[in-house]
Amino acid sequence: MTQRKILITSALPYANGPIHLGHMLEHIQTDIWSRFQKARGHQCYFVCADDAHGTPIMLKAQQLGITPEQMIAQTSQEHQADFADFLIGFDNYHSTHSEENRLFASDIYTKLDQGGYIKRKTISQLFDPEKQMFLPDRFVKGDCPKCGALDQNGDSCDSCGATYSPVELKNPRSVVSGATPVLKDSEHYFFDLPAFEQMLKDWTRSGSLQDEMANKLQEWFTEGLQQWDISRDAPYFGFEIPGAPGKFFYVWLDAPIGYLASFKNYCDKTGVNFDQFWQKDSDAEIYHFIGKDIIYFHSLFWPAMLEGAGYRKPTSVYAHGFVTVNGAKMSKSKGTFIKARTYLEHLNPEYLRYYFASKLTSNITDLDLNLEDFAQKVNADLVGKVVNIASRCASFISKKFDGKLTAEIAEPDLLAEFTAAGETIADSFEKREFARAIREIMALADKANQYIDAKAPWVLAKNEATLTEAHLVCSMGINLFRVLMHYLKPVLPAMAKEVELFLNDELSWSTYQTALTNHSINVFKPLMQRVDMTKVEAMVESSKENLQQTAAAPVAKAVVAESKAAAVAPADGAIEPIGETINIDDFAKLDLRVARIINAEHVEGADKLVKLQLDLGNEQRQVFAGIKSAYQPEQLIGRLTVMVANLAPRKMRFGMSEGMVMAAGPGGSDIFLLTPDDGATPGMRVK
Repeated sequence: MTQRKILITSALPYANGPIHLGHMLEHIQTDIWSRFQKARGHQCYFVCADDAHGTPIMLKAQQLGITPEQMIAQTSQEHQADFADFLIGFDNYHSTHSEENRLFASDIYTKLDQGGYIKRKTISQLFDPEKQMFLPDRFVKGDCPKCGALDQNGDSCDSCGATYSPVELKNPRSVVSGATPVLKDSEHYFFDLPAFEQMLKDWTRSGSLQDEMANKLQEWFTEGLQQWDISRDAPYFGFEIPGAPGKFFYVWLDAPIGYLASFKNYCDKTGVNFDQFWQKDSDAEIYHFIGKDIIYFHSLFWPAMLEGAGYRKPTSVYAHGFVTVNGAKMSKSKGTFIKARTYLEHLNPEYLRYYFASKLTSNITDLDLNLEDFAQKVNADLVGKVVNIASRCASFISKKFDGKLTAEIAEPDLLAEFTAAGETIADSFEKREFARAIREIMALADKANQYIDAKAPWVLAKNEATLTEAHLVCSMGINLFRVLMHYLKPVLPAMAKEVELFLNDELSWSTYQTALTNHSINVFKPLMQRVDMTKVEAMVESSKENLQQTAAAPVAKAVVAESKAAAVAPADGAIEPIGETINIDDFAKLDLRVARIINAEHVEGADKLVKLQLDLGNEQRQVFAGIKSAYQPEQLIGRLTVMVANLAPRKMRFGMSEGMVMAAGPGGSDIFLLTPDDGATPGMRVK
C-alpha cells in the first residue's frame, strides 16, 4: 500500500462558549477517520484550533470584566480538556489569535491585494451612538420590513423567512445598548469572489464535495456571486489589516486560515515539511470536516482565497448534519442541550463515540441522539455482543489452561471469514460510511457468539474428555474477538488499549490477519459497563440550566423560549384564597427584575391580553399579559414594571411569551402593575 500524506481538520469551535454534543459529532467523526488513516500506516496529521476573534468575544469579555485574551485562553483550556476526555487525538490544537495566523492572514491578504482581488468602497452601516461601534447583523433587532413581525434579527425574519439588510429593519435597536442605531459611512474592503466564478464552478463539481453540497452551492452561482466584505471597523477583537489603521480582518477571513496556522505551529515543533502539504503542486491530501451551516465559507470563499494567494485548495470538504436529541432540536429547557463536560460527568465517552459511529454516513442528514436507543444499542452491541465474546472465553483460558491460547486454530474458515471482511470494513471507513462498517462488525460479532453458543465451552470444560475441545473453542473465540477489536480501535481507542493489555498484543491494521497461537494472555477484566439509564436521566437533569443563572442573558444572546403568559388575577374579581404554601427555597428561585415597557399593543383575537415589549437593560423580552381590562396599551409605554425573568418561555397561539409581569388586584379594571421606584433601572434585581 502506498503511503499517503494526509492533513485533516475539524471546524474551529468558537471561543465564547463551551463544547456541546453538537460539536462532538464532528470531532468524533474526524477523529475516527484520522485514527483509521494512521492505523493504515499513512503519514496523517489532525489539527484544530479555537476560533478566537470577533465582536461577540469582545463584548462577552467586557461583560465578564476581563480582556479578550484572558477569556480565550481560559476557554481554550476548557475546550482542550473536553476534547481530550472524549479521546479526540489532535496532533496539534492552536488558536486563531496566534502569531502564525497573523502572518498567514497578512500574507494571503497582501497577495490577494497585489493580484487585484481586494476592492475598496464606502458603505453605510448601522452604528450604535452609545457604544460608538458599527453593528454586525446579529447585533441589530427590529420589526421585519416584509411582514412587520416584532423583534427580528438584523438579517432574516423567523416569522416569514424573509432576508434583508439591517438598514431595512423598522424600529431598529442595538442589541448591545438598546439605543436606536444611526446610519454612518465607512470604507470597507471586499474580496472579489466573482473573479473566481469559473474556477469555483469547476472545483465544486470536481468530486471534492458531496453531491448535496455541490447542488446547494449552485444556488449561489444562479443568483450571482457577490464581493465579500472582509473588513470590520474598530473597536474589534482581531488582526488589523496591513496598511489600514482602525480596520480589522472579519473573523471569517482569518478563521479558516487557522488551519494553516495550527499546522505550521505543529511543523515548527516537529520538523514536518509544511510546504509539502500547502504548496500549489502538493501531492498531499487535505480534508476539512465541517457542519452543513458553514458550507459557503469553506466551499466558495476559502478555496477562492487560497487560489488567489497561490496556495493549493483542499482535496475535499466533508459536511455533516446537525445533532438532534430525542427527535428534536437540542433544548436547554428540556435538558437536551448537553455540554460535553456534563456528559463526561455522567457517562463513558466511548458510549457516544460508538453511538455516533453507528449512525454516521457520508451524507449530510441530521443525526438523532435518541437516549433510549443510545443506551440499548451500546448495551446490546458493545456489552452484549463484543465484550461478551471475550468474557465468555477468557475465564476458561485463565483458570483451566494457564492463560495460554492453543497452538492451532479450531475453525480456520471462520477466522478467515472474519479477516477477509477487513478490506470491506476498511473501505467503509475510508468512505466515511461508519454506520455500514459498524453493521458489518456487529454481524461478525453475532457469528462469533453463535459459534460459542453452539460449542458451549462451559459444558465442554466440565468433562475431562472434552477439555481440549473447550480450550480450542475458547482460543478461537479470543481470536475472533481480537479481529473485531482491530476494526473497532479507531472508534474505541481506550477500550482497545485495555484489550491490548489483556491480549499482550498490539492491535494494528497490519496484523489482524495473523492469529494468536500458543500465546499467553492476561486475566480478563471487565472492559465496559452497561449504560445505566439513571445516569442518562441525571445527565439530562443536570443539563437543564439553572433558570436564575440564565435570566440575565449574555450580551447579544438570543433569549431561549418556552414560557407562560402572565395570568394575574381571577376572572370574576373575587379575592382568591391563599393557595398551597411554598418554602423559602422555592421563593428564592424567583428572579424578579425591573423592566421598562418600550412597546405595548393589542393582541388581535384576544380579549384580555396585551403584548408587551420589555427592556431588561441588556436584552429585550416579549410578554403577553392579561391586563387589558385595566390598561390601554398606549398607557403602558415608558413605564417601569417588575417581571419574573426566569420563567420558562411558552409558545402561545399569538407568539412566544418570555416571562411574566407582576400585578395584583381583584380583577376587572382593578389590576395594578407592580411599579418600582423611579430610581430603578431596567435589569435591576428586585429583592
